Amino acid sequence: MVEPRNVFLVGATGTIGRATARALRQAGHRVTALIRHRPDGAALLPGITLREGDPTDPRSIRSDGLRDDRFDVVLSCLASRTGAPSDAWAVDYRAHMDLLSAAQAAGIGHMILLSALCVQKPRLAFQHAKLAFERALAAAPLDHTIVRPTAFFKSLSGQVMRVRDGKPYLIFGDGRLTACKPIHDDDLAAYLAHCVTEPDLRNRTLPIGGPGPALTPRDMGEILFDLTGQTPRYRAISPRVLSGIAGGLGVLGRVSPRMADRAEFARTGHYYATESMLALDPATGHPDAQATPSFGTHHLRDHYADLLAGRAKDDRGDHAVF
Repeated sequence: MVEPRNVFLVGATGTIGRATARALRQAGHRVTALIRHRPDGAALLPGITLREGDPTDPRSIRSDGLRDDRFDVVLSCLASRTGAPSDAWAVDYRAHMDLLSAAQAAGIGHMILLSALCVQKPRLAFQHAKLAFERALAAAPLDHTIVRPTAFFKSLSGQVMRVRDGKPYLIFGDGRLTACKPIHDDDLAAYLAHCVTEPDLRNRTLPIGGPGPALTPRDMGEILFDLTGQTPRYRAISPRVLSGIAGGLGVLGRVSPRMADRAEFARTGHYYATESMLALDPATGHPDAQATPSFGTHHLRDHYADLLAGRAKDDRGDHAVF
């Protein structure tokens, strides 16, 4: 039987954070979460000890969150919401550095970080910010676990209702430029909870994907056409459109911070249109489905079916693209 741990959780109110809180509780751990004030906090996170404060404020982390309690693990699902450079460096790097410093001062022996697989080929501000903190965490004198998931189900769900309504499925290029092994929130959360007690997962950087084969965007379209009974129709968009938009906005961004953020968003779209969310083969440097571990039981097809039947909600938030 696994001994329950005292876990300090940040980023608990996002979709992955809520799933992680549930998974930790189901595993028998005692969970304390630092969240900003929200009236529905207790309803969102049942069974969790809630402490209100600001997870991006180092004083609040210590005085409102950790206080003088003893914790075995700090687990962060915190991430910048927009990916804009200022937001990314403030949250993905600076806030995490403050959290790491507070954890060390409190004598916490293990930090688990939810990162992202895309940092293995960093070109965007949030990727560089995440990677900078990963390096700091790996060098710190406490145990660490860095989890890099592939694409989330919610990030791949933007065209479900579009196809249901008889519209074509949008693809970049031929729809086979990229592939991923998407992972469900609950499966990722279960994996993060597993990291709390599994000694073999300490002091490692861990790519993780969901079960089944890697899927291309065209594969996802075929799943939706099959589920809805629609005749397959695709509309191809050249990734160069996004790079052209990013270039134009980048010029405007020299004088307008707002345009600079929009340029970064366009660059983000281009990145995900052209880069696979699979672990890189160390020998070739190419994305490799076989090198991307699988975990969990949820499949994207079932998630699409649940969305179509109203059994699941479209909870993309800032992940919305289409």
